[in-house]
Amino acid sequence: MEPKVNYIVVGAFVLLLGATVLGAVLWLGKTDYRGIYDRYYVYTKESVAGLSVDSTVKYRGVDVGRVKEVILNPENSEEVRVTLDIVGGTPVKTDTQAVLVTQGLTGLVTLNLTGGTREALPLTPSAGQAYPVIKSVPSLFGRLDGTLGKLLSEQGLSNLVANLNGLAQNASLVLDEENRAQVRQMLKDLSEVTKVLAARSSQVDHGVQHAAQTAEQTARLTEQLGKQLPAVLDRISKSAAGLQQLSEELSRTSRSVGDMVGATRPGFEQFSRQTLTDAGLLVTEMRQLTATLNRVAQQVERQPNVLVLGRSGQPKGPGE
Repeated sequence: MEPKVNYIVVGAFVLLLGATVLGAVLWLGKTDYRGIYDRYYVYTKESVAGLSVDSTVKYRGVDVGRVKEVILNPENSEEVRVTLDIVGGTPVKTDTQAVLVTQGLTGLVTLNLTGGTREALPLTPSAGQAYPVIKSVPSLFGRLDGTLGKLLSEQGLSNLVANLNGLAQNASLVLDEENRAQVRQMLKDLSEVTKVLAARSSQVDHGVQHAAQTAEQTARLTEQLGKQLPAVLDRISKSAAGLQQLSEELSRTSRSVGDMVGATRPGFEQFSRQTLTDAGLLVTEMRQLTATLNRVAQQVERQPNVLVLGRSGQPKGPGE
């Protein structure tokens, strides 16, 4: 007996499974970085060879998004429009710039964002633009290519030839016969100087050795001075302190002497008025007494018996 198959249940299961798969696909497609990433445009006139969809976008070397689309600018065929999906919250400012960077020898190209100072305002879309536009700057290879293109152009080559011609003319004017003679004389003088130096190389070596010894002695002397200088400065400071103390003591002594002289001035004045007068009279009397004693001594020396007999009378004159 064959089992009955419930086609309604099977059909419902298939429909439910298909709806689930379709919903998952639509959910994944709906996310598509929308709501998580912010979208920006970059316009460049450089070749974007090596840059493809899903290429990395870096901000100061940090991965912040990916390239969503690379197409020609519908409004200007000379430009390429690169659509970027960048992580929301990335500080893309009005001074942020985009530059193409080639990764080594692989030829792969990434798009780097630079700038974005703290004071700058966040980048917002201008009127009539769907998304904000990040300014682009030429890459290193773009600048080199532009410079080489200008240099190798017809006008650039003509300017280069003209400059070389002018340089050759200036060189010929500078290196005339007189200047060439002076150059030869200079070379000759240099040769003679070199010969003299070579002949006196031993003296030069000796002088260099002396200079080295002098420098070494100077270094040792400087080191010794550096070691002894603190002690010398300490002694000088102590001596200065002692001199200051001595000067203070002398000042106090002078003030004391002044005070003492001021205190004894009345006694000195009385001494000079009275005692010195009496002392003058005493000296006069002493001089008179000394003169008398001298006469007595002279008389005793002439007549020693005068001390016993006294003075003899004066001899009488004739006829007395």
